Amino acid sequence: MAHRGHPPPPGRHLHRRLVHGRRHLVRAGGLGALLAVVGPGVLAGLSDDDPAGITTYSVLGADYGYRLLWVLAISTAALIIFHEVAVRTGVVTGKGLMALVRERHGPRATTVALSALVVANVGTLCAEFAGVAAAAELGGISRYVAVPVAAAAVGLLVLRGSFRRVEHVLLALSAVFAAYVVSGLLAHPDWGATAKGLAVPTLPLTRDALYIAVATVGTTLAPWGLAFIQSYAVNKRLHIDDLRYERIDVVVGAVLTGVIGLFVVVACAATLHASGIHINDAADAARALQPLAGGGAAALFALGFLGAALLAMAIVPLSTAYSICEALGQPADINDKAGQAPAFYASYGGLLAVAGAVVLIPGAPLISILVATQALNAVLLLALLPFIRSIAGDPAVMGAHALGRGDRLLTGAALVVVAASVAALGVLAIP
Repeated sequence: MAHRGHPPPPGRHLHRRLVHGRRHLVRAGGLGALLAVVGPGVLAGLSDDDPAGITTYSVLGADYGYRLLWVLAISTAALIIFHEVAVRTGVVTGKGLMALVRERHGPRATTVALSALVVANVGTLCAEFAGVAAAAELGGISRYVAVPVAAAAVGLLVLRGSFRRVEHVLLALSAVFAAYVVSGLLAHPDWGATAKGLAVPTLPLTRDALYIAVATVGTTLAPWGLAFIQSYAVNKRLHIDDLRYERIDVVVGAVLTGVIGLFVVVACAATLHASGIHINDAADAARALQPLAGGGAAALFALGFLGAALLAMAIVPLSTAYSICEALGQPADINDKAGQAPAFYASYGGLLAVAGAVVLIPGAPLISILVATQALNAVLLLALLPFIRSIAGDPAVMGAHALGRGDRLLTGAALVVVAASVAALGVLAIP
């Protein structure tokens, strides 16, 4: 267990002035204490509303109206549960997920967990680049210009900036998600149908309906978000005293994720579903919204899509780079120079290059990439969630902060929901 006074893991700097100032604010309590720790929960939560997520929610609303909102509600509850567990584990141990898997379960288990995470993250980052391409083409800009420029800008921000600067820029960028709330309000949704969709579970027994429901679970409770939030809490040097405030950060971030997803669904339900319009992606939704809900709603939808893509483009490879370095026992810190953390820099830059290249392949099936990766995320969660639950429930690792009976019931229920949805999809996929 990590205690005060222990040296940080390799590459994890103390950022002494920042940490000292935060300790003073936390001791003082109140709003200042909350603002001192905010970051991991909000960024990890909002980044789940990435282009793949927005596309999934758009298709859900356009094809099924308000009926499947309960899936989003359950997914958001699971997000709160597992993000809190991940943050708690990172704060208590001072180590990221892959470092703990390596220490507690050995190299073979680490290979399984890391492989699942990297596969999920590569697919998700391809989806983020596809989102940039779609948003750019809405504005008349070629993807062959927009994708390389976006990759270079994001890479320079993260790899050349300090931890504090990167955090501040990403938090500021997350404000763009307000565009989806305004867009949803401009669509004048049926709030009675919204409430019914949230409270009354119904599901058409078709492969397509189950596929989009599983994709909703996978895009909301994304594997990369679980690894990122734990590593980010470590990199931010949060202490056990910060946990009560960090839990608020986690809940706020997860609830905002669900609320934004809800407004995307109801915007499409009130306009596209009501008019019988089928869409393939969020870019189609933005175009279709214009004659139905006005140019303002369409423009805000497109703006939110681009902002979501840029935010997730910065964070998904960061999650991957953290995890690879933790699995290898290598330094991983935004404040390190390239010579101090070569694996971290190579992982981050390499993932950007690979995903960007895939999206620029002529004829690349961007729509399939966007939604299929989210269904794949739900499958790959089954390789990661048991490790997270096992480590967080081990008193030898977590001490007094190990999962209690209630925690085990909640995490077990969330795991059962994911497993059941994946199993049902598998059954329906059989010819």
